[in-house]
Amino acid sequence: MAPSAVPLQPTPTPSTQIIPKSKSDPTKELTPLQAISQGTPLPGIPLFSSYDKHRAWILSHMAGAFRVFARKGFTEGMSGHISVRDPEHPHSFWTNPLGKHFATLKASDMVLVDYDGKVVGGNLSRPANAAGFLIHSAVHKARPDVHAACHCHSKAGKAWSAFGKKLEMINQDVTYLYGEAQALYEDFGGVVLDEAEGKKLAAALGPKGKGLILRNHGLLVRF
Repeated sequence: MAPSAVPLQPTPTPSTQIIPKSKSDPTKELTPLQAISQGTPLPGIPLFSSYDKHRAWILSHMAGAFRVFARKGFTEGMSGHISVRDPEHPHSFWTNPLGKHFATLKASDMVLVDYDGKVVGGNLSRPANAAGFLIHSAVHKARPDVHAACHCHSKAGKAWSAFGKKLEMINQDVTYLYGEAQALYEDFGGVVLDEAEGKKLAAALGPKGKGLILRNHGLLVRF
């Protein structure tokens, strides 16, 4: 047998979770930003005096996320979508219009749809992606804690999804998806055009899932 750097039967070690505490108040836990900041911490998500201001902030950052996706090459024709739950109307979410490239998207391009698939606001000149609606509506319905969900057909993501296996915990970055935070959807039903398929995807993600690998398809992550 060839030598391996990984023991075949690793010795289990007790896990200890270190929770950063405030120096001035040991009973108070630090936020992640406070924990990584030496000195005055970086600002977190701001608070808003109105839903309109909060919505404008969300949509501008959403457009920025699409620009990043485009720059990273996460585009494939008209496939791929991001959804963000509306801050005022939690049973509706914003998503990208069908047939417009990620690199060109602006806040004003986004479409607001409700859980029934009706366009209720935003850009009325273009439809939303039907498959995207079925996937994202199922996730938002099943997981009220989910603010945003992203699905793309990136080259690396599609290549890995063909293996039909979860990511291995081989570096500190992938541990974000440790345990139940990572899920695998092994069935492949092609383009999602059926409500039942969307529900299966949401069920596969589970109550604690952060990332879902869709076999022979692509990736889905939630925030």
